[in-house]
Amino acid sequence: RHAVCIFYLVLRALDTVEDDMSIPLDVKVPMLQEFHSHLYQPDWKYTESKEKDRQVLEDFPTISMEFRNLSKVYQDVISDICHKMGVGMAEFLEKKVDSQHEWDKYCHYVAGLVGIGLSRLFSASELEDSIVGQDTDLANSMGLFLQKTNIIRDYLEDQLEGREFWPREVWSRYAKKLSDLAKPENIDVAVQCLNELITNALHHVPDVLTYLSRLKNQSVFNFCAIPQVMAIATLAACYNNQQVFRGVVKIRKGQAVTLMMDATNIQAVKAIMYQYVEEIYQKIPSTDPSSNKTQQVIASIRAMSLPGSPMASRHHYSPIYLSCAMLLAALSWQYLSTLSKATEEYVQAGEN
Repeated sequence: RHAVCIFYLVLRALDTVEDDMSIPLDVKVPMLQEFHSHLYQPDWKYTESKEKDRQVLEDFPTISMEFRNLSKVYQDVISDICHKMGVGMAEFLEKKVDSQHEWDKYCHYVAGLVGIGLSRLFSASELEDSIVGQDTDLANSMGLFLQKTNIIRDYLEDQLEGREFWPREVWSRYAKKLSDLAKPENIDVAVQCLNELITNALHHVPDVLTYLSRLKNQSVFNFCAIPQVMAIATLAACYNNQQVFRGVVKIRKGQAVTLMMDATNIQAVKAIMYQYVEEIYQKIPSTDPSSNKTQQVIASIRAMSLPGSPMASRHHYSPIYLSCAMLLAALSWQYLSTLSKATEEYVQAGEN
């Protein structure tokens, strides 16, 4: 728990540097590349940030002290991932995401590395088998699925703030400029572009299911599974949805709470994935250029998720448990809303 907490705070500090547009590039690039070294400098802090999360930089000596109090095996993982992520962030400060390969690379730096780092922490703690930390491809897919969901959903917000993360290789087939997709007259091709990117993201779902099937610790499973089911629900809400280019598409609070309650075992997660890819399947337009690819990836997810036994975890809950759980949800709505927001931010931020 402490290692994961410090890992989060260190990466939140690194991400705050990346997000701070007031830091000149000639200062920011080396700052990102060398950020991991500050973990071993007791007095280092940065007090000139204008970002909303600047406290993690201003109070960095507190974070770095707790980091140095961790077991060396945890320190090594956190420092290594922080170093690789800082170098990757610096690389993409001065270039845009052009190809789909570069899209995967950017998402690896800011989110895939988080999945890899967390997996190494799980294994180092011996809560999970060594294979969980060793299989970096699966761990990377866990991060990529979350980050791509975030990038897809946040098209309009990113446009308004001058950020572009959709790969040029894809959107250039539908418009001359990425911003053109927000114009009402381009809504049909915009939705086709959206559907192609969602189809791309869905290719990570089989890896996600394989990864989750290896987890043995209940707390670790919940921690990993909840953001993934939130992501598939978000993609289902975004698929073929013009609203992505007009505002924010969010899953309902009650839907989020239900997902948190249900995603407690691999069979339940498979059932949830099956449910939402079926929802996407029902919305595939016959004229969509990506329709065949979308159908193919959904078929591969179906093959891994087909019910062979009662799958939804809610089937394992007694009626009394369900009643108590729903009463608790009603009485603790403020808490659950906060938890929902925090989990949603996990999906949004990728590296959280």
